[in-house]
Amino acid sequence: MDDKPHRAESAWPIVSVKDHEAPSVFRPEALLREARRQRQLPLVAVPEICMLDPDGDVVRHLKRTGAGRIHEGWACYHTELLAFDLDGIGEIGIVGCAVGAPFAVLVAEQLFASGCRLLVSVTSAGQITPIGPTPYFVLIDRALRDEGTSYHYLPGSTFAEAPDTSLLAHVEQAGRALPGITLHRGATWTTDAPYRETEAAIARARDLGTLAVEMEAAALYAFGATSGRPVVCFAHVTNAMAQTEGDFEKGEADGAKATLAVVAAAARGWSATSTAS
Repeated sequence: MDDKPHRAESAWPIVSVKDHEAPSVFRPEALLREARRQRQLPLVAVPEICMLDPDGDVVRHLKRTGAGRIHEGWACYHTELLAFDLDGIGEIGIVGCAVGAPFAVLVAEQLFASGCRLLVSVTSAGQITPIGPTPYFVLIDRALRDEGTSYHYLPGSTFAEAPDTSLLAHVEQAGRALPGITLHRGATWTTDAPYRETEAAIARARDLGTLAVEMEAAALYAFGATSGRPVVCFAHVTNAMAQTEGDFEKGEADGAKATLAVVAAAARGWSATSTAS
């Protein structure tokens, strides 16, 4: 009996033998085309500015207040897209509960294929390096690659860097001007396994200079770097990994109002970058 299919292949590990320049056979445009056909959806572009809300707090706030409306042309099989109006910015699209690197990048690919021009991700995060009382936001400028998705987009490295430093600088300037919101800039640790945040892993991440742990940024930045798409990631540091009772407090409306203020700052920073160029 040939046991070849059952033997581990030394060439298969995720960090090796990948042609990162080769185009994918399966494209988001193809999936969206078939989803529209099957579900009889109109071809309607998504808003130019979209956001990912992995915790779903903003989506629940929009539904509670009646501010969100279902986008009739969103053809994703796995999610719904709400559209809403953000003061001073205009229409925003939002996808909730896309948790983790694979899901976040799948949705990001489809959003940009559907008309998105700026994607902002705001995810809750655990504090790794204490820099003040929670909650606060970290504008992520690089993310430790402790997940799998980014390696399909970029060769191996310790960190995935934010691909557009000019955009990040403008977003930081706009974010630091927000009243009542504390914004830091720095590195995070992107993990695929939040319940394997061992003492040794936390210590290593802290030694590498990370401020918080989250689940999406490294992959989103790797996607942004290879696609040329503008992606901005924030960590909303809300907890110290539940080491004390009363952790995970996010603020008013479960942090939704502060999160929307940060998204608005990112949109203003993006507009400033476009004007400067």
